[in-house]
Order: sequence, then C-alpha cells, then structure tokens
Amino acid sequence: MPFYSAPRDINAFDAKFEAQKIAFGPISFQVAHCLMKFNILATIDKAGGNGITLTELSQSTQMSEYALGVLLDMGLSMGLVWQKDATYILDKTGYFLLHDDMGAINLNFVQDVCYQGLFQLDKALAEGTAAGLAVFGEWNTIYPALKDLPSKAKESWFAFDHYYSDHAFPAIIPLVFKHNPKHLVDIGGNTGKWAFTCCQYEPEVEVTIMDFPGQLAIAAQQAAKYGYSSRVHTFATDLLDESLPFVEGADTYWMSQFLDCFSKAQILSILKRTANAMAQDSQLFIVETFWDRQPSAASAYCVNATSLYFSAMANGNSRMYHSKDVLALLQQAGLYVDEDTDNLGLGHTLLRCKLKPNSKF
Repeated sequence: MPFYSAPRDINAFDAKFEAQKIAFGPISFQVAHCLMKFNILATIDKAGGNGITLTELSQSTQMSEYALGVLLDMGLSMGLVWQKDATYILDKTGYFLLHDDMGAINLNFVQDVCYQGLFQLDKALAEGTAAGLAVFGEWNTIYPALKDLPSKAKESWFAFDHYYSDHAFPAIIPLVFKHNPKHLVDIGGNTGKWAFTCCQYEPEVEVTIMDFPGQLAIAAQQAAKYGYSSRVHTFATDLLDESLPFVEGADTYWMSQFLDCFSKAQILSILKRTANAMAQDSQLFIVETFWDRQPSAASAYCVNATSLYFSAMANGNSRMYHSKDVLALLQQAGLYVDEDTDNLGLGHTLLRCKLKPNSKF
C-alpha cells in the first residue's frame, strides 16, 4: 500500500512529539473517555462558536472546576478543544469523536472490552493465550464467554461487531445472491445477523447457522421474533473440534469476519473441513477486512489495532490478516478464488471460492 511504502516524511522534532504521544497514550485515551462519559464535549458542542467558560461547564455538568480543568487542559493538548479568551470551543478532532459513530463505537469497545485486559498483552504474546480475558473470568477464548460478559462489555462487543457488518452487508448481499443460493450455511454465524439479512432479502432462501450453543440460543429467539423459524436453522458445534461434523452438501457456505478469529493452522483446518462438506458445485463466500487492502492509512491503523484485541482478549493466536496469507491457506485447502471484490462497506473484501477438482481431504 502507498502509505507503507516509504519512511514517514516527518522531522525529528515532530517525531519526538509523536513518541511522547505514545508514552502517554493510555492517559489520552482515558481523558477522551471521560470527556465523552461526563458529556463535557457534548456541552461544549452545544455552546457553538461562542464557547463556554469553566464555571458554566461546572454548572452544566455538575463536575468540579478542578476535574474539568485537568481534563480540558489535556483536551487542549490532544486537539479535542481550543480556547478563545476564557471559553472552550470544540475542535475538529473533538467533533468527530463526538459525532462520528465509528469513533464512539471503537472507543467504547476499547474501554469496556479491551482496556484492562491489554495490560496483560506482554503475557498474551509470550504465551500465545488470551491472558487479558482473565479480567472477565476463566475462559480460554472470548466466544463462549460472550453471553456471560458484564452487560456493558457485552453491549460494546456486539455494537463493535455489528457496526462493521451493518455497513458491509448492503453492498455485499447483491453480490452473493446473484449466484442464487438456496441453502446457505453461515459458519460462525453468531446471533444470526447475516441469516436474517438473507431471509429479508430473499424469501425462499434457507440458512443454517453453525456456532456455539449460547449464540445459537439467541439466534433462535430472534428468528422466532422475526418470523424466520421455518427458514433459519441452527447447528451447534465447536468449530475447533476436528471430530465434529460440518453441515454437508449445501450450495453455499459463508464466513463473515470469521477467519480472523483463528490462527493460520486453525484456519487451514476449518477451510479443509468446509471443502470436504461442500459439493463440487458449491460456493464459499469469505468476507474479511484485510489490512493490506484498506482504502486509507486510517482504516489500516484501525484494522491493525484490532489484531491486538485478538492477541490479548479473544484467543491469543489470531489477527487481522494480510490477504496473501488467506489466499495461500485457501490454496492449501483445495479451494480457489473465483471472484475477488475490494472496498465494500468499511474496507471489506468479498472472496467467492470454489473447489478445485479432486480436492477432498
């Protein structure tokens, strides 16, 4: 990508400042979180171009002038607000933190799901385990724990997960259904977001969701609520248990933001078992946010940062992959890419895969 092809064009003074931003990064993050949580940025925003004084902010937010002062002084250094005489006015970065859905969802996800556990990132990387997950309880991976997470963490996790899906699905679904799927197996389908999207889009399609029992219980409840129980089926399994079967013979298999939840060895195993379950004329669709195919440096930054959530919190051995890594694993699993579409949703790639001849394992 162009934004990684050469050293940054930055002088030594500015580079030293960037290094200090990294050193104080956790403090900056918590300042931003507090400015949002206590409605300080929102109150400044409402004041508009005239700004608002510290005393007025204290009266509006019921916070002491001391608390507001230390937060806003750092907010000035972070470019979230600026001062005109004795008043505070929202700056551009503060505006987008306050009004851009992605910024708020990412911030809440990091605060509620990742922040405490990331203190164990060094241990997670050394051991190859989700060491940070211990802040929530004794699990090896986050996926079976989702239903038992604290309510705020659970809310922020699903908001993060669904936000990116919601932006990708409208662009992706016509590309999938132009191939006329009749029975779609949603591998790692979670609580059924994609399954219900399919049922709404095509009144004849049937979908089988493969996932942990906890997620499937929620999916079944939602299917009944939406009137899709006759077309949305569940198949409880542990996708890492190689002794358990896959749904066989469907015309379409689907993996959305799924393979990044596994190590390369686990991905290869899942792809091989998917290939074995497929008929020769079946198709497999894979949706991923590959870091090397992002449309901007900002989106690549977010994708690469998300890899560290997988390291510390999710499982300790997966990440957001370079596209070449997944393409190589598909090749090893006896599959090839028939269609390849980038820049869908918020930097998603859609791969349509087919079986090579005589590729069963």
